[in-house]
Amino acid sequence: MNMDWLVRERIRKRLWYVFAMLGVMALGLVSRRIPGLFPTAFGKYPGDVLWTLMVFLGWAIVFPKSPTVKIMLLALVTSFAVEFAKFHHAPWLENFRNTTFGHLVLGYTFSWGNLVAYTIGAAVGACGEWLLSVGRRQISVSE
Repeated sequence: MNMDWLVRERIRKRLWYVFAMLGVMALGLVSRRIPGLFPTAFGKYPGDVLWTLMVFLGWAIVFPKSPTVKIMLLALVTSFAVEFAKFHHAPWLENFRNTTFGHLVLGYTFSWGNLVAYTIGAAVGACGEWLLSVGRRQISVSE
């Protein structure tokens, strides 16, 4: 399988990524409010997968020409850093975590399962870009 799509520079359309990011954010928020949206066996993890997918899309907006692998790694580093920051309990940080926004961004409790969910979220972003690149190639070949 040719993996050059993963490491070559891209040209992303930022506006599409902004719309995708807003959609992922909305789906993530809804996933916490509507329990039956995802199978109960997934627990709370669909929200964590979507959180990292949102981070992936955010980095893709910031670095629109970067290779997919760089965006994927940035999303993972960001997500893992936020997860490991849950071990730090400074009073100002706890006050922020106790707000709705702070809870959505930083969460409260460290979980190894979240690291798995974050990895899946970054992989979903990379796979999405792969599907887009395959679609673009098929369109340009047929024209």
